[in-house]
Amino acid sequence: MASTRTSTLVAPRGRWWTPLGRDEKLWFGMAVVWSIVMFVMIFFIWPAIGNEQPDFSTYRIQEADFAARTQAFIEANQTGENIGGIPVVAPEPGSDVFLMATRFQFRPILQLTVGEEYRILLSANDVQHGFSLQPDGFNLQVIPGYITEFDLTPEEAGEYQLVCNEYCGLGHHLMLGRIVVVE
Repeated sequence: MASTRTSTLVAPRGRWWTPLGRDEKLWFGMAVVWSIVMFVMIFFIWPAIGNEQPDFSTYRIQEADFAARTQAFIEANQTGENIGGIPVVAPEPGSDVFLMATRFQFRPILQLTVGEEYRILLSANDVQHGFSLQPDGFNLQVIPGYITEFDLTPEEAGEYQLVCNEYCGLGHHLMLGRIVVVE
C-alpha cells in the first residue's frame, strides 16, 4: 500500500531569498557609503583635524638598568622631597626625564617649566601599570622591561595628577603621582 504522507520539510514562505526591495536597497547602499566614508576619515580627515594620538615609542630595557638610571636622574636633579619621602626633581628643559611606575607610586615628582620641551622616559619595575595624565586624559601603558618615550611640553602652570589606570594590586587605588608645572 502506498503512503500518502507528505513531508513536513517544506521551504518556508518569506522574502529572504527574493530580490531586495527599494527600501532595503536604499538602506544597504547608505550603510556601504557610510562605511567607506568612515574608512577614508581614519587616514585623511581625522589626522588633519588634530593630533589626537600621542606620539611615543617603546624599546626594551632591563628593569634594574632603568631603576639605576632613574636613581641617577633623581640624584642629579633633586630639589627636595614631599611628605611621603618621594623625591621632587627639577630637570633642565630639553633633557631626558626618567619616571618610574612602581607599586604604588610614580617616582619622582616632576617640576617642569611652562613652554619647555622634555623627553619623558617611563617604565615599570614590577608589574604592568597605566599612565594617565589628568586632566588632559593622556593615557599610556607602562610595561616592565620596556621604556615608553614621549615628548611633553607643558602649556599651563599648575599641578597635574598622574593616575595608574591599570589594576596593579591591592594598593592600586592609592597609586598617584604629580607633575608640577611652574612659570
